[in-house]
Amino acid sequence: MSLFQAPWIRKYLIPGAVFQSVLVGGGYGTGREIVEYFTRFGGGGGILGLGVTVACWVLVLALTWEFARLFRVYDYRSFFKALLGPAWVIFEILFALMFLLVLAVVASAAGEILQDAFGIPYLVGILAMLVLVGALTFLGREVVTRSLALWTVLLYGMFLYYFASAFLRAGGEMGAGLAGWEVISGWGVSGFQYAMYNLFIVPAILFSTRDLETRGEVVGSAVAASVICAFPALLFHISFLGDYPGILVQEIPVYAVITSLGVTTLLVLYLVALFGTFIETGAGLIQGTIERIDGVLRETGVRPLPPAARGLLASVAVGLSALLATFGIIPLIARGYGTLAWGFFAVYVLPLLTIGVWKLRTSPPAPPRESDS
Repeated sequence: MSLFQAPWIRKYLIPGAVFQSVLVGGGYGTGREIVEYFTRFGGGGGILGLGVTVACWVLVLALTWEFARLFRVYDYRSFFKALLGPAWVIFEILFALMFLLVLAVVASAAGEILQDAFGIPYLVGILAMLVLVGALTFLGREVVTRSLALWTVLLYGMFLYYFASAFLRAGGEMGAGLAGWEVISGWGVSGFQYAMYNLFIVPAILFSTRDLETRGEVVGSAVAASVICAFPALLFHISFLGDYPGILVQEIPVYAVITSLGVTTLLVLYLVALFGTFIETGAGLIQGTIERIDGVLRETGVRPLPPAARGLLASVAVGLSALLATFGIIPLIARGYGTLAWGFFAVYVLPLLTIGVWKLRTSPPAPPRESDS
């Protein structure tokens, strides 16, 4: 039995690894989201805000995955039809907007980093990402799931190397930033917003939770996923305190810190890891969309999308997002994400905490597990 087939891996690590791999795309992996939603509220404010985010993630992940387990809905269309009934189409609209926005952030970050680091033209960087995302999506769900999980391990190694290098250079400044415990008002709302707009990913990656069989496994997996996703953000936030407040104006804060360190090996590893993350983010989101389309096809008696159609869908999605990328990464994250966060709260989180909880309490036990088609 391969490592990926071990039950505890598939139940407690795979869902969190997939969530983290998609989450860490352009804004998180570059550090821009961490600066925008946490570090700008001071050393203490950033940590408190991250605490709010983690609490929201644990609650919503657990409820979402339990709802999916109980009603056997593993694509976001089926999930929201079970949760919202005819109003499910509202989430579809919001998801499409956020889907393109996230890919635009990824495309913008990829183009900017490759151009700045290697002199590669902006459009060439976007084209390379388009081809690689399409190729990974072409290979199907199991390959996407395994690659997302494996990439999480590699990312964690790079994050730890980055933090250790940054600490050796500016550990004193980081410690002073934490000891001062500066708390700027607004950290709670900001942490809540960050949690909300990132939660749109959760219904799109339900394909990674098919192995959860009990409520206890769901809760354990939700806690593990939240910690897996939040820990790198905490490391980034602490490392940014060494250059605070100057770090707040950097478009790609992590890249700025690494460049100041002058560690060539770390820079190369970071660029490889980050570009790989861009690809994983695009592939994870597109796979969620494919699961939604395949769900409709199965309902109508039509076979799921063939590999060529999956690759074409990926190419079209990334191409459209590249047009949005011309606005730049800072305004995309600061304005687009924050606005859509409230939409997802109204359409997804609020109904889940009310209608979803009621259905979980009144529904009969889950039926026997059916084999996936």
